[in-house]
Amino acid sequence: MDAALRSLELTVRGRLDGLLQGNHLGLVPGPGSEPGDARAYQPGDDVRRMDWAVTARTTEPHVRETVADRELETWVVMDLSASLDFGTAACEKRDLAIAALAAITHLTRGGGNRIGAVVATGEQTVRIPARGGVAHAHTLIRRVAETPRAKPGNRGDLAAAIEQLRRPPRRRGLAVVISDFLGEPTWERPLKALSTRHELLAVEVLDPRELDLPDVGTVVLADPETGRQREVETTPLLRREFAAAAAEHREAVARTLRRCGAGHLTLRTDSDWVADIVRFALARKRMWSGGGR
Repeated sequence: MDAALRSLELTVRGRLDGLLQGNHLGLVPGPGSEPGDARAYQPGDDVRRMDWAVTARTTEPHVRETVADRELETWVVMDLSASLDFGTAACEKRDLAIAALAAITHLTRGGGNRIGAVVATGEQTVRIPARGGVAHAHTLIRRVAETPRAKPGNRGDLAAAIEQLRRPPRRRGLAVVISDFLGEPTWERPLKALSTRHELLAVEVLDPRELDLPDVGTVVLADPETGRQREVETTPLLRREFAAAAAEHREAVARTLRRCGAGHLTLRTDSDWVADIVRFALARKRMWSGGGR
């Protein structure tokens, strides 16, 4: 565990710092109450930031940006339910979720910023208070990484974990949800409610075998959160139907996250997750500076 966490920290520091300089503005445009400059409206902008005075004066829609608070409080909902204990490529989804947490912790710490986490496995939910400092960041990542795996048959409740961030109400900040978002989107309502006070970022972790079944003949498929198993023959028809259903579900998740006003970062176990985070952060910076998507 010690060697793995040291390697993860070196990866995050060595590659993210060189490209993003550890600036949390790469993830969020600055949750704060101080008004910034007005700029022309871009498709996808939050309509709650419309500047109606400038819009009326120019007859063109404009939005008002906000200036970042000097101190950012970040809360992360970590979904470590049994469905994340799966991986067929470079790592398990659980490992990828912890890597995402390490990157977010690194990008948002410093300058008095604080970070906390709600870790849900289906068996238990653990809250780690928000604090600042390098020592706390290391402790947070270690505690999450050492969280015991949920036993098969325990269904995760992402909606309940998200709901914990709303009560009691917290100062405006950044809320991050890291999950594979499998199953029905029962989390939509609490996530949308959370968006009224916080900037939202959803990190979706995927494995390629969840999107496409290989041609392996007869195989036993298991649902780790219910314990149900089913033996199937991976015929061409079944593989096409599986891929179509998986694509439909992923698109439904993306639509739901857009309705909630969340930024959507997808990480895959067969991809370079650091490069994916860098591309996402740079795209966010361009979007909030008016440079488009």
